[in-house]
Amino acid sequence: MNQGNQDRRDRLRDAAVAVLAEAGGRGLTHRAVDAAADVPTGTAKNYFPTRDALLRAVAERCLEQYLALTAGPPPGDAEQLAGLLAALLRNVAGPGRPRMVAYMELQTESTRRPWLAALLDPIGASDFTAHAHLLRAAGLPSDPRTARALTLALHGAIPHLLAGAPDALAASGLDDLDRFTRDLLSAVCAGETP
Repeated sequence: MNQGNQDRRDRLRDAAVAVLAEAGGRGLTHRAVDAAADVPTGTAKNYFPTRDALLRAVAERCLEQYLALTAGPPPGDAEQLAGLLAALLRNVAGPGRPRMVAYMELQTESTRRPWLAALLDPIGASDFTAHAHLLRAAGLPSDPRTARALTLALHGAIPHLLAGAPDALAASGLDDLDRFTRDLLSAVCAGETP
């Protein structure tokens, strides 16, 4: 594929992410993607002939954007890891919000489309491994139990950040992401056994 085609394909995928985040699953149509990308009608259908192809394109784009966001040197200690996690959560509530809302829409859609669930499964599962790696790099306990607790706590924070309801953010500690991530690491790495 030449660079012009790849640029247009990426533009369409970015538009599809935005449409899915804004209008939900029912609003994700080829025509809506064409309008959001400001391209002639029928362009999205040329690149992604079916709705399933469009959903796959959104999933792939969300993964690419997430991997780009998380690329970089690993944290050297717990404070750096807390800062990295706070930055990731800030991104979810800020510039990465459309990507995260679109991804959550994909997860909902995957309850009705087994092929989409199979596509998303390795993406979700990779967070557990990635968080274990980050814990290890920061010199913290990185056993499966600790990595699971960290990953599930971070995943559980995301809907609250996306909703942005002030009382829920305050009650969960998400109104101060730096303190939240430091407290979270302290709690999951306490080393207590049940």
